[in-house]
Amino acid sequence: MKTFALALLAVVVASSAYAEEKSDCLAVGSRVGAFYVTKVFGPSDNAKVGEKLCYRCRYQDRPVVSVFVRDVNDEVVDLVKEVDAKVGQNKDAGMAAFVVLLSENPEADATKLEQLASKADVKNVPLTTFDGTSGPQGYKVAEDADYTVMMWVNSELKVNDTYKKGQLKEQVATVVGKTNSILN
Repeated sequence: MKTFALALLAVVVASSAYAEEKSDCLAVGSRVGAFYVTKVFGPSDNAKVGEKLCYRCRYQDRPVVSVFVRDVNDEVVDLVKEVDAKVGQNKDAGMAAFVVLLSENPEADATKLEQLASKADVKNVPLTTFDGTSGPQGYKVAEDADYTVMMWVNSELKVNDTYKKGQLKEQVATVVGKTNSILN
């Protein structure tokens, strides 16, 4: 019983620490602003590879999933594959998504996104780079998170979830399920 109580206490403390970190992030209900990325790969959307553009601006009030990553690995491949499929299934609803690799060397890291496109068989989601690991000003991307998933509609943030390496793989279905909050 003592072991159970200690384990429960550890979970509560860990959850509290996570909540404190989350309070530093962009709050659900906030307006999402414009920011520029460089397109590396993606569907034909009148944006050329290598072009700097604002997908937030381009997608306007549509339901959007934006995935911020600091590295590309199998967890990201799994998430992007599922988000890409979800966007394809919801084209009639105007759903859109884009992936943003936060990088201090975006030109060199573009090859990671090209490999991601191949591994995840991406058809609907642009893959982009952002110059800097902190992310766009005003977005408050958690510094200690390896992955941040934001979802918005009508420029209002509905979901802002953060994950560390090793946490995302088992959460992919849950993350994709949260798209209902921007589709309904």
